[in-house]
Order: sequence, then C-alpha cells, then structure tokens
Amino acid sequence: MSTINKKEIEKFSKIADEWWNIEGKFKPLHKFNPLRIKYIKEKVVEHYNINSKLEPLKNIELLDIGCGGGLLSEPMSRLGAKVTAIDASQKNIDVANYHSKKNNLKINYLCSSPEKINLNKKFDVILNMEIVEHVDNLNFFLKKSSLLLKKNGLMFVATINKTLKSYIFGIVGAEYILRWLPIGTHDWNKFVQTENLINIAKKNNLELKQLDGVSFNIFKNEWLISKDKSVNYITQFKKN
Repeated sequence: MSTINKKEIEKFSKIADEWWNIEGKFKPLHKFNPLRIKYIKEKVVEHYNINSKLEPLKNIELLDIGCGGGLLSEPMSRLGAKVTAIDASQKNIDVANYHSKKNNLKINYLCSSPEKINLNKKFDVILNMEIVEHVDNLNFFLKKSSLLLKKNGLMFVATINKTLKSYIFGIVGAEYILRWLPIGTHDWNKFVQTENLINIAKKNNLELKQLDGVSFNIFKNEWLISKDKSVNYITQFKKN
C-alpha cells in the first residue's frame, strides 16, 4: 500500500526550483510561514515545558513530512530541533538539501514517505503541514505517521476544510481570480473535513489537543489564527 500520489509528486517536482523564491509560485506559503513557525514553537515549548530562549526546540527530535523545499525544516533547525525531513519528490529533496547546506544547517533530508521510511527511531514532534490534501489513502498515511511518533509526542496537521467556502476561496479565488497559486494546485475532492481528520487521528492513537482556524487578513497582509475553520485550519494532536 502506498500514500504517494504520482500526479501530485509530478506537479510539485515541475516547480521545485521555485521553493525559495519569495515572489514565485510558493509566495502564499512564504506568507503563511511566520504563523506556522510561531504556532509550532509555542505549542512544543508549552507541551515539553522548555525554558531555553536561544534555542527553544533544543534536543527536540522533529520529523517534517512532505517537507517540499524545506520552508519549515530550516526554521525548525534554527530553533534548535534535530530535524529529519522527508518528501516523495527527489527534486524537492535536492532543492532542500542544497539550500540547507548553503546556510550551514544540519538537516537529514530523505526522499521517502511515512510508509517507506526506514529509521530506527521515533520522534518528539511530527509535522504534516499542507500535505494531507495531496496524499492517497489518508487513513494509512496518518497510521504510518503516528507509528513514527513517540508516546506523548505531538503531531501538527494543517490543511484545507472541505466546504463550499473552501471551494470558492481556496480554488476559484486563490487559483483562478487572485492567481496566488498555479491553477490545479488543489483538488477540492481531496480537501479534508475537520471531523474526518479528527476521527481518523483518533483511530490511530492521536488525541486532539487543539483545533484553530487560519484566515488571511487583507488589511494587515498576513495570516492570523482565527475562529473560522471553514477554509484553512491547523490542528495539534498528542499520541496516546
């Protein structure tokens, strides 16, 4: 059984050279990144009761699944985490590797997926950010991700809800009208309802700790945590 969707891998491999271009095809993700970094850092520090200000994630073993070009892996490494990052696209991994070495960061990049990775260790934190809407067999994907997480460890999942509003804003608005994303970036049929994600997670020993909406504030030109979960949302799970 595989969680890899070849069409999705090909789609992102074609634009892999754009990962670190802040005005390029991944511009929306660069805009989104400060919120993701802050959210993850605060929750991990709180959960593990960490006091270090300089390296708040020091000694945290972190796995970034579907890491792309390393947009989250690098900041996590700078915060002190011991980062392993995987992606099913070799081109993405090559870009991520090159960029991290250029910045003297020690990140263990591997071309793999949760069901294929061969590591004799488990992680304190797993990131599944903007990836679950691109995989095949979500149940199997979360099951294999959960097996890589230590007991009492944290998993973060950020994705897009499956609602009429998410179709209008996430596809029609973002791809066709505003051209924030290349047309065809998302498939509404693969969007994940909050209840569905929580139920699948529960079956795989993952208990929901927090569920937040994420909205773009046009006036501030930034992403903010909100109560509106109808389009983008972010979750924090704990492994039982």
